[in-house]
Amino acid sequence: MEQYNIHAAKTHLSSLVDKAAQGKPFIIAKAGKPLVTVNPYTPPAKSPRVGFMKEVVLIPDDFDQMCADEILGLFENGQ
Repeated sequence: MEQYNIHAAKTHLSSLVDKAAQGKPFIIAKAGKPLVTVNPYTPPAKSPRVGFMKEVVLIPDDFDQMCADEILGLFENGQ
């Protein structure tokens, strides 16, 4: 893996970023001591989120009316 001093990396940043994007990572060093590795960005794999628990969680058909009488009683009676 190639190593560049900070000054050289600043001077040639655009071309170095292009190299990294093509899969050629490099190291940026300060006074010859490696500080960071620059690697190409790889986006995280997307997992389908909509309906991913479809077979695990079952929502009853009367979900919006569940305990309606109890809730109404709590509001009306204050208990």
